[in-house]
Amino acid sequence: MKERDPRKLAMMASLGVAVLMLAGKVGAYLLTNSTAILSDAAESVIHIVATGVVGYCLWYSARPADQDHPYGHGKIAYFSAGFEGAMIFMAALAILFTAIKAIIVGPELHSLDWGLAIIAALALVNLILGLSLVHYGKKTHSMVLVANGRHVLTDVWTSAAVVVGVALVYFTEIAILDPIVAILAALHILGSGLSMARDAYHGLMEKASPEDSDRLIHCLRKAVDEKLISGFHAVRHRRVNDALWVEVHFLLPGNLSMMQAHAQASKVEDAIHHAYEGEQVYVTAHLEPDDHTAAHPTGEIAPPDALEAYASVHELSDGI
Repeated sequence: MKERDPRKLAMMASLGVAVLMLAGKVGAYLLTNSTAILSDAAESVIHIVATGVVGYCLWYSARPADQDHPYGHGKIAYFSAGFEGAMIFMAALAILFTAIKAIIVGPELHSLDWGLAIIAALALVNLILGLSLVHYGKKTHSMVLVANGRHVLTDVWTSAAVVVGVALVYFTEIAILDPIVAILAALHILGSGLSMARDAYHGLMEKASPEDSDRLIHCLRKAVDEKLISGFHAVRHRRVNDALWVEVHFLLPGNLSMMQAHAQASKVEDAIHHAYEGEQVYVTAHLEPDDHTAAHPTGEIAPPDALEAYASVHELSDGI
C-alpha cells in the first residue's frame, strides 16, 4: 500500500479545521451580532479559499520534473504564498470596512458570554494547527505549509483580539470597544499579509539564504583542507520550495586524470549532500585546472560583465 504524503495529510487537516472555524464563527456571530466576530468569520472565509489554492499548489509542486519543467514544479509554492498574502490583505480591508461601519451606525450586542466561549475554543484549536503547520513546513522546507501555517496563526491573532474585545465589552458594557478591537486586529493582519507577499517575492527572485551560504562555504573549505580540491569559486545556490540547487566550480591539479578528478569532485558533492541530509539537494560542479588563468584567457569563457560577476562571487567565497 502506497504511503500517503504527510504534507497532503496536513493540508487536508487544515482544510477540515478551516471549515469548522467558519461554522463556529458564523454561529457565534448569529448569537452575538458582534462586528469583531463577524470580521473574524470573514477572515475564515478567505482562509478556506486560500487553503484550497494551497492544496492545489502542494499537489502540483510535488509532481516530478518533466521535459517542459526540468527543474520541477516547486516554484508554484511562491505563487501560493503570494496568493495567501493577497487574500489576507483583502480580508483585512474587509474587516476595516465592517468595523468603521459599525462605529458609525452603532453596535447592538447580545449573548456575549456564549460568543466569547465559542471563539476562545476555536482560537485554541487554530493555535495548535498553525504552530504544527509552520514547524513541519520549516522542517521539510515546504513553503506551502509554512505559508498556510502563518495564515492560520493570523486567524489565531484575530480570534485572540476578538476574545479580548468581546470580554472587555462584556465586563465594561462599552459597546464601541467591539469595532475598535476589530480595527486593531485588521491592522495586524495587514502586516502579516504584506510579510507573506514579501517572502513570496524573495522566493521568486531566488534570494540567496545566508544560512545555506555559510553551510556550503564550510563544506567547500573543508574539502580544500582535505586536499580533495585545490580551490573553488562561482558558488551559486537557490531554493525552489523544498529543493536546494547548487552550482560551483572546483579547481583541481592539472595533472590528475579524468577519473581521478571525477572521483575527488564526487566526494565533495557527497559531503554537500551529507550536510543537507534528509533534504533534496542537486549539485552541479564544473571542474577546472587550478591554473585557472592559463586555462581561461580573458574573454574566452564569458563576456566582460559576466566575468566581473564571477570575480565578485570568487571574492565572496574567499571572504566568508
